[in-house]
Amino acid sequence: MSPPHRHRILFRTDASIDIGTGHVMRCLTLADMLAEAGCECHFVCRVHQGNLIDLIRQRGYAVTELPQEAEATTEGDRDLTHAHWLGVDWPMDARQTIAAIDDAPVDCLIVDHYALDIRWERFVRSSCRYLMVLDDLADREHECDLLLDQSLGRVATDYQTLVPSHCQILVGPQFALLRPQFAGRRAYSLARRQEAAPRRLMVTLGGVDKENVTERVLNALERCALPNDTEITVVMGQHAPWADAVREKAAQLPWKTRVMSNVDDMASLMSEADLAIGAAGSTSWERCAVGLPTILMVLAENQREVAQKLAVEGAARIIELGTDFDSAFVGVVESIMRNKTALGTMSERAATICNGEGGSLVARQIADRLHFRV
Repeated sequence: MSPPHRHRILFRTDASIDIGTGHVMRCLTLADMLAEAGCECHFVCRVHQGNLIDLIRQRGYAVTELPQEAEATTEGDRDLTHAHWLGVDWPMDARQTIAAIDDAPVDCLIVDHYALDIRWERFVRSSCRYLMVLDDLADREHECDLLLDQSLGRVATDYQTLVPSHCQILVGPQFALLRPQFAGRRAYSLARRQEAAPRRLMVTLGGVDKENVTERVLNALERCALPNDTEITVVMGQHAPWADAVREKAAQLPWKTRVMSNVDDMASLMSEADLAIGAAGSTSWERCAVGLPTILMVLAENQREVAQKLAVEGAARIIELGTDFDSAFVGVVESIMRNKTALGTMSERAATICNGEGGSLVARQIADRLHFRV
């Protein structure tokens, strides 16, 4: 049943070479579910290098563009680790967001940005009925009605002193914002792993990979003793700065290797892969949903805790990007690909962490507040 009127949902989030693509992509997942229920979803994004504004519009959503500011400063925000991601100071961003809201009432403002905190949220609070925050860090205060942190090992008490007492807190990968395809492919993926001989590798190191770790991984893979029928799929974002170099390297590998970008159905690709080599970002929950074992790279310090917890759970192995990376990588890849039992155990452990239904759970929480069904 559709809502009695079109509830207006506003997302404030960004993508860039520094930020990556994960924040926008998970907001798009939530927007798709809310739009399907009849809501009007609108995005507010700054025009950073590497933004995903065109993609958001291709998915059918209006976007208000916030300009890059030549004289921008974040001097007053030095207490926030990620303040520089905003590109301006928080009061300017708040004023520009309120201007984007204009006179149209906003039922729910959803904020997914490490550079914003309680000061920004209090500034814009009167412009919306409900305010929701997506966070992964638990490192700053928020003024919100609903908070989601999909990190493994996170507990509600981590936010107890950081949010108001009335705030509802959703924590853990069971609330991970994944597209419905992952839940849809889960049963097939888990069944296939019990039968198939491992030969398909997936390399996906984030939507940007500004340090070109992907090419470094392909160089190390070239040293691995893998079967001749091994197949490698490399997935990159549309703004990945090293895409050409990666394609050139992929063409030199002795196995069938394809490089893909702007992938619409990651669930299908992951469900057909036997082992992933990936970053410890939001795609971690996608891999868990389809039981895909992973060799993890920590590409940003805020990924380290998640990577370590996935390793402790037995869902992944971590390889550090140090001076002995190549030899360590070769040893781990060869040992895992030769051991179907080990792969099966990793798959089972990954599948217990996330089932792909989190987006529906979160959408229902929003719907309950606004009195409609999803």
